[in-house]
Amino acid sequence: LTVLNAGRRYLKAEDLSGKVFVTSGLGGMSGAQAKAAVIAGCVGVIAEVDEAALLKRHKQGWLMEISNNLDHCIARLREARKNKIALSLGYHGNVVDLWERLVHELDTTGELLVDLGSDQTSCHNPFSGGYYPVQLGFEEGKQLLSSNPGKFRTLVQESLKRHVAAINKLADKGMFFWDYGNAFLLEAQRAGADVAKKGANKTEFRYPSYVQHIMG
Repeated sequence: LTVLNAGRRYLKAEDLSGKVFVTSGLGGMSGAQAKAAVIAGCVGVIAEVDEAALLKRHKQGWLMEISNNLDHCIARLREARKNKIALSLGYHGNVVDLWERLVHELDTTGELLVDLGSDQTSCHNPFSGGYYPVQLGFEEGKQLLSSNPGKFRTLVQESLKRHVAAINKLADKGMFFWDYGNAFLLEAQRAGADVAKKGANKTEFRYPSYVQHIMG
């Protein structure tokens, strides 16, 4: 319902075939995103750093395909988008790399490959394993979290700034991003990312909340 209503509200579209939804998280509640994309009829690309979560969703049939190769992900995205095929593709990697690759495609080809975007990393708990920094692989991140949590925190905040910078570039070209109630925008703001709503008070973000703006 969230994906469908986001399409209705922001894309003015009842039919989401050929539209692309990019997000992250295939763990607990976030695992439903892959299935939601297919039910809505769009192309869903969902990033997940933990291979165990990825494989679980694939085994359940909630996730149609898995790849750890960004070139392959972009090729499949383009193909499914062009042919209006419903697809749930799990990218085994960091969502920041995925967002930055989409910016690269925009910069080099002029093509905006994503229509809708969100995030379901566990940003209510970003410094204890809910969010992994793009600078490190998953296992490296786990080791650093254990050995030097202060350094891990610093890298998470740097990663959040990169995360938002990429989203902002795509949103400026027409991609619609929303907050999924996971404290992503709040933690990004605390990290110093550019998420403030221009001309509004400090508690307002430039991106809407799914509760108020989409499901409400």
